Amino acid sequence: MAIGAGFAATPAAASAPEERVLTVPGFADFLAVDGSSVWATNRGRVERWSKKGKLAEVVMTHPCGAMAVAFGSLWVADCKERTLNRIDLKTAQKTAVIATGIANPKGELNVVAGAGSIWVATDDAGLIARIDPATNAIAATIQVDPSTYYLAFGLGSLWAVSAVHQSLQKIDPRTNQVVTRTALGREPGFLVAGEGAVWVQEQGDGTLARIDPETGTVSGRVKVDETLKYGDIDAGGGKIWLRTTAGQTFVVIDPGTLAIKARVGAATGSGALRYTPKRIWTTSHDVHTLSWWKQPAKIGE
Repeated sequence: MAIGAGFAATPAAASAPEERVLTVPGFADFLAVDGSSVWATNRGRVERWSKKGKLAEVVMTHPCGAMAVAFGSLWVADCKERTLNRIDLKTAQKTAVIATGIANPKGELNVVAGAGSIWVATDDAGLIARIDPATNAIAATIQVDPSTYYLAFGLGSLWAVSAVHQSLQKIDPRTNQVVTRTALGREPGFLVAGEGAVWVQEQGDGTLARIDPETGTVSGRVKVDETLKYGDIDAGGGKIWLRTTAGQTFVVIDPGTLAIKARVGAATGSGALRYTPKRIWTTSHDVHTLSWWKQPAKIGE
């Protein structure tokens, strides 16, 4: 097992990637990619933004958590109404409001898409709902560890993290059953399945854990910061992209060696991150900005 000792060394960047900044009033936070644009949660609304500015907005009571784009729709939780909302991508109109319940009304959660379904954690006691997009109804419920809020879909499975129980649970979408559990470090949170592994922020330890998707074993860890609270994570382009709160805007990690390839941008407080082959999108809600960073293939090279 490869485990970083102390903070991983970072090579000096030859040239910092170019950041383009858009001012977004309110509290722009979680992101979902929609082609060349992104949707962002904000106070009392979700908004669609392009490089040139805001394209649309949809009023909601309290949109929260990471969103999913699938089946021609944006899927977003409402933490006050405790519902899952479906928004048509073309018309920016709500087409369904589903009374699912929301496991963590404080807003740290994920709505994800996979295996022909939408998935959201609905009860702090330990329930995940599987939504059929053809009917906008709950097709199945999955029993999981209490306080499971963080979800990701990838590598053929649904992955779910309980911060309280410090567990990663692998769920088989064919049976809707938990098939493996992995013990994690302190206060695990947001995760992504991609680049050959499952990656979980161990927020209390300031580490990123790499988990083998077949065996469920932790195959490596890298120490990033004192903590990794209130950040975000994505995978793509042969790299892991980690939104941080202290020290920098985001960190780029090699998935094979676990080396930190770059620490990018100024520390701007908490926010979200999403990867696309053309650009990295980040939010910084404390300073009311949405940024995009060009040429992600060159970042950390």
